Amino acid sequence: MQVEATEIADVKILTTKRLGDSRGFFSEVYNRRVFVEAGITLEFVQDNQSLSRDVGTLRGLHFQAPPFAQAKLVRVLSGAIFDVAVDIRKGSPTYGRWVGVELSADNFRQLLIPVGFLHGFVTLEPDTAVFYKVTAHYSQPQDFGVAWNDPDIGVDWPKLSAPPTLSAKDAAQPLLRDLKNPF
Repeated sequence: MQVEATEIADVKILTTKRLGDSRGFFSEVYNRRVFVEAGITLEFVQDNQSLSRDVGTLRGLHFQAPPFAQAKLVRVLSGAIFDVAVDIRKGSPTYGRWVGVELSADNFRQLLIPVGFLHGFVTLEPDTAVFYKVTAHYSQPQDFGVAWNDPDIGVDWPKLSAPPTLSAKDAAQPLLRDLKNPF
């Protein structure tokens, strides 16, 4: 596994090896021992998968508050996304800054997002399946978000041919400055 730093030190890009032949390929995408050897000691407790049918489906920016705050390991099973992590840890030198990475079924990259970050993505291909491991179970009362287009954050989302498709919940998220931030 290759571990690559991003502009925000705690957010990492992980690329696993693929062993292929005429039948296809095999890849070990998670191995606790290999992760620990790379300094990643998170304990994942739940796996999630989403499918977005259309290009331009935007999910986020989401987080869970303590005591159910989640670190995430995100990968794409089919299609492609532009994946975003935004630092909302009070006092962090990178507070309010974001990292964006293209993840696809072809590039085999995974994004490791620590606790204290917003997470969101927009689909770049139809029928995109996203799989992610989390370090805390889902808790609806601790489920929060921030507007995907918050001008103070200024995520440079990829240009799409139409406005992104949002859930009603994501369309009504507050700005970061109006959020009661638990981090």
